Amino acid sequence: MSTSQPGILAPIPQHARHLTFSLEPGARPRRGLGELSRLADGERTVAGIGESLVRTLGRNIEGLRAFPAQSGGGLDIPSTPSGLWVWIRGKDRGEILHRSRRIAAALAPAFRLEQVLEAFQHDRSRDLTGYEDGTENPRGAKARKAALVQPPSPLAGSSFVAVQQWEHRFDRFDAMSPRSRDDTIGRRRSSNVEIAGAPRSAHVKRTAQENFDPPAFVVRRSMPWAEGMRAGLVFLSFGSSLDKFEAQLRRMLGGDDGITDALFRFTRPVSGAYFWCPAMRRGRLDLGPLDL
Repeated sequence: MSTSQPGILAPIPQHARHLTFSLEPGARPRRGLGELSRLADGERTVAGIGESLVRTLGRNIEGLRAFPAQSGGGLDIPSTPSGLWVWIRGKDRGEILHRSRRIAAALAPAFRLEQVLEAFQHDRSRDLTGYEDGTENPRGAKARKAALVQPPSPLAGSSFVAVQQWEHRFDRFDAMSPRSRDDTIGRRRSSNVEIAGAPRSAHVKRTAQENFDPPAFVVRRSMPWAEGMRAGLVFLSFGSSLDKFEAQLRRMLGGDDGITDALFRFTRPVSGAYFWCPAMRRGRLDLGPLDL
């Protein structure tokens, strides 16, 4: 029986690494994927497969597609697809480093490591702006329904994830008054209480999952990142389909009513990719849908 990768629904770890890989031209990916299936336990190491790699294998995963690049109103949402994404979770950065090395070595020479992005937990799951992240995440059975493909689908237990790296402009954020910051998010930073009279552009109003038709509930597992003096948020949105994330992104960009999310006042995405996260079977990634 297939089950989900348990790291998807587990609390965010203390530290993490995001590895993205591309397939070398002319390389055969089957051996590397077999090694990944063995190394990714789904809990401490979560793995996702991109559309380009699925197509290279001559297969199709229903619902998986390329991340949509979008622009308008002075905003650019980039699409940066990759063949593989690996989310390494843990408590010890040194252990995470060595696990990263083993995975990269096992995937070579067919796969080339394109990016390593360090992430970490800040102040009990707050964004680097000081606001709590993931407040509206569904819990328990509702989280499983939101994040995982449900039976009787042959993909039951798997998940689709949107991965974005957002870079914050802290100079802009710091220049905002406390009230303006709260109105941008739609919550009080001091109490995390939602502001009933927040502007329609407030982030929580733009992305209120219950206000979509159909409802657009996802499970977020975002964490801060930092490289030198650059920093922001690695945004992860796990869903039973990618439609729910796209509905939220469309509204953030003002696609429904012309009102853009106030979040763009101080932060922008610099990457964006979709991946299919296979289910687990007998302790290994279930790559049966890829005929592996």
